[in-house]
Amino acid sequence: MFDLRRLSFGGPAAIVTSMALIVGLGAATAAKAAIVGSLLVIGLADNLTDSLSVHIYQEAEQLAHRQAFQTTAANYVARAAITASFVLLVLLFPPKGAAIAAVAWGVFLLSALSYLLAKARQAGPFGEIVKHTGVAFAVIVMSKAIGLLIQGAAGTA
Repeated sequence: MFDLRRLSFGGPAAIVTSMALIVGLGAATAAKAAIVGSLLVIGLADNLTDSLSVHIYQEAEQLAHRQAFQTTAANYVARAAITASFVLLVLLFPPKGAAIAAVAWGVFLLSALSYLLAKARQAGPFGEIVKHTGVAFAVIVMSKAIGLLIQGAAGTA
């Protein structure tokens, strides 16, 4: 059986960050290459530092070395795969279409993960989905606002 705990830290971070980057950089009228590059830096390099943080935390909690390594590796692979799916969307769609597709895909992934986690905890899935997607939408709105501010400042300079 798949262990949801191994995805529960990195999965939402990869989903929400990818949506925010695509929407925010799209609002700033960034080139497709800049958006893809940003996603890859976050999905590979930043992911590695976050995975290291998880690993060190697990060692501090005296988790068995093998279990800590497996969780760290699973976290990294899951986040990289999720980010790759968003890179594909950016490559397949024009900028506005990519933003819409990214939000739709991200909400689907986050909702599915929230549902599975809620069921595993024997909690009501609807409330968890609303709570988690609400945070994601707040991040997306902030990212779009930042992108529009950057675009406006660059356009008036």
